[in-house]
Formats: sequence, structure tokens, C-alpha cells
Amino acid sequence: MEVKLWNDKREREMYENFAELYAIIKATEKLEKAYVRDIISSSEYETECQKLIAHFKTLASTLKDTVPSIERFADTYKMDCSAAINRLVTSGVPATVEHRAAAAASATTSAAIVAECVQNFITAMDSLKLNMVAVDQVYPLLSDLSASLNKLGILPPDFEGKIKMREWISRLGKMGAADELTEQQARQLHFDLESSYNSFMAALPNAGT
Repeated sequence: MEVKLWNDKREREMYENFAELYAIIKATEKLEKAYVRDIISSSEYETECQKLIAHFKTLASTLKDTVPSIERFADTYKMDCSAAINRLVTSGVPATVEHRAAAAASATTSAAIVAECVQNFITAMDSLKLNMVAVDQVYPLLSDLSASLNKLGILPPDFEGKIKMREWISRLGKMGAADELTEQQARQLHFDLESSYNSFMAALPNAGT
């Protein structure tokens, strides 16, 4: 006899999101332990951790009504992932970023701002993939991204990402809050975000080393 876990499409989507949240928490726990044990390098850890944190933030926002407490979610499913909860919920940035920020809080090139920019890029791209295309959903994400890019002193005023985000923010500002991007507009915005993200990573000191 086949047992159905869901009754409709909405329930199915909810359980799929639960499974993805579970996977992100477990992956973060493994990553934290691997970093502590020197199994992976700091650069590998940071890159993967930033991705997991960004994906987590997007998913947690989507599930905020059904999963108001990540800690309770972890307890319910007996996950025993204290390191992951600390990284994803309490800290919100990779351990390497915390260490650098503490060691060089006054540095012009702030690792915390770099991490913030990366997370804002990934969050914006993830949101489009989740079909969050209403102006009042997209505008705050692009506004946050633009603000974080402007805080980073190493980026010139004519940096591709700054210009493109300003253009999109201006375009969205002329639309109504309930208006939605067309499929073509959403694809173009995702392309611009991806292109700007690649340019951003290339512009960072010691990129690729």
C-alpha cells in the first residue's frame, strides 16, 4: 500500500522545502567539522559556507510561516547540528570572515562586506529561481545588494554591478509594488546578476589564488 506524504501540490512543495532545509543544515554541520579538523582549506570552506548561508536565508524566508524557529525544526528532526545552527542562525557569516573581521576590523577591504555582497548576490538570484518576481519582492533585494556594493571601497564607481543595479532599481521604481517582472525581464535580471557576480569575484584581491 502506497502512503502519500502530501494531499496537494502545496503540501508537496512544503515537504520538499523541509527536505532542502534539512539538507542545508546537515551540509553546514559537515562543513564546519571539516574546517575545524583542517580537512578543507580556508578558501574552500568560505566559498561553500557563503553559498550555504545564502541558500539558507532564502529558504528560511520562504518558510518563515511554517518554520518560525529553525532551532525547533532541528530538535523536531533530532538533527544534533549545533555548529550549523550557530553558523546559519546566530552568526550568519563564515568563521573565516569572523576571524578576519576581528583581526582587521578597520581594514578598507572588509571581509564582512565581501561576504554580505556575495550573500546578497546569491539571495537575489535564488529568489528569481523561486519565482519571486513581484516588484515589492525584488526591489528590496536589489536595494540591499546595491548598498553593500557601495560600501566596498575596492570597487570603482563604474563597476558593472553598481551600474546595472542602479538601472534595475530605477526601472522597478517606476512600476507598482504589485507589478511582476515578465519572464523575459526576470531572465535578463538573472543574467545581469550572474554577470555582475562574476565580475565582482574577479575584482577581489587575490581572486583565484
